[in-house]
Amino acid sequence: MPEKVKIFKTLDEQLQIFKNKGLVINDYNKAKKILLRENYFFINGYRHLFLKSVSNRVFIEGTTFDELYSLFLFDRKFRNIIFKNVLTIENNIKSIISYQLSKKYGYKEKDYLNPKNFSSKKEDTNRVKDLIFKMKRQIRINGEKHSATYHYLNKYGYVPLWIMVKVLSFGIVGELYAILKPEDKSGVAQYYRLDIDVLENYLVMLANYRNLCAHEDILYENRTQRIIDDTKYHEYLKIPMMDSEYIYGKNDIFALIIILKQMLSDEEFRLLMREIEYELNILEGKLNSISINKVLDRMGMPTNYKDILDIESGVLV
Repeated sequence: MPEKVKIFKTLDEQLQIFKNKGLVINDYNKAKKILLRENYFFINGYRHLFLKSVSNRVFIEGTTFDELYSLFLFDRKFRNIIFKNVLTIENNIKSIISYQLSKKYGYKEKDYLNPKNFSSKKEDTNRVKDLIFKMKRQIRINGEKHSATYHYLNKYGYVPLWIMVKVLSFGIVGELYAILKPEDKSGVAQYYRLDIDVLENYLVMLANYRNLCAHEDILYENRTQRIIDDTKYHEYLKIPMMDSEYIYGKNDIFALIIILKQMLSDEEFRLLMREIEYELNILEGKLNSISINKVLDRMGMPTNYKDILDIESGVLV
């Protein structure tokens, strides 16, 4: 069978598609302006919560375009909140790793990029070579583009690690941590009071969320392939279980919240939670056809999510 071809639809046609599926449009001119500015495809991506069922893909009776757009706007604001906090952790982990390695191995590339400084496991040999190549490549590519790297290259002839990390992606920093010697991994992980393998998993997940936020993908209902280990937060909040697994906080937004709880300072995390609660309250006031609890469930957030603030964090201060 030939593939279906997606053809161009005018704003009026796009609204008619929504209307045919049962969406109530109270102000056509306003809705058309929103579709032109925001894109039908992106707004339509938020329809799932408002559909009657997976098989009956029409909107719940009474669902309005304004509700659909409100969820879209909530996710944008929520994404901005998460993004700035993940960036905080990115900066922190770069600083901690560069400090640990520079103190132990030196501050010139030939010193801190010596293969002997990394894992000696046979299975890690290619990973070490690949990571060193990537880091040297970043120096070549970004040396002239960033003022700090340019300054050190031209004045001193080398780029110290605490400067170099500024041009490394979060993903590469996670790869760097993964090939460190166990004692160096421990030196970084103990700052967060985390097991070294747990931190390695968290860094991969955080890098994925960073990229998702940077590309403005749908965040609130995102599920990751990786899962986090059970924590004291799951137990304290009495998160329900199914088939011996917690139903929230494993590979969903609440799993991300648990990671942030353990890697942000208490003050940073408290502000994060206040901002999330504020945006959820605004969204709740704009929903009529569904409840805010349905949104929380889709996010993987237990209804008592705010109680996580009462649990002691692990970050050393």
